[in-house]
Amino acid sequence: MHILPTISTSFILISAILVAIGWRFVAKRNYKAHKKTMIAASISALIFFIIYMSRTIFLGNTSFGGPEELEVYYTIFLIFHITLATTGAVFGIVTLILAFKRNIKKHRKIGPVTSIIWFFTAITGIAVYLLLYVLYDGGETTSLLKAILGT
Repeated sequence: MHILPTISTSFILISAILVAIGWRFVAKRNYKAHKKTMIAASISALIFFIIYMSRTIFLGNTSFGGPEELEVYYTIFLIFHITLATTGAVFGIVTLILAFKRNIKKHRKIGPVTSIIWFFTAITGIAVYLLLYVLYDGGETTSLLKAILGT
């Protein structure tokens, strides 16, 4: 199951790349390609979320395994990433709803903001992955179910 963080992080990277491509399509007024690309980006982000939540619930979260003196900085960075990701998800859902309801005027206003938030979410998410699984060995992993049930 050590491959799951790599797979889920890959989907975040793919979603960010697709958002950039979608942004390019809309700049060229290719709205059909923009729509298809942004739906693909959303599906990629959803796949990430499903893998991440499944792993978190059943296998657990991995604590920071790097040097103890860096743990506080990692924690602050992680809180920033989680806040950004939550904000980005809300903005993403609202942006999609506006597009599907054909409220293009509002969609055009919020879309660029959503994209920028999503890029920073992807970048910080990849940084978290690198800190947990590449640069340092991951710390202890505790299952959410075990933590709740005490088993």
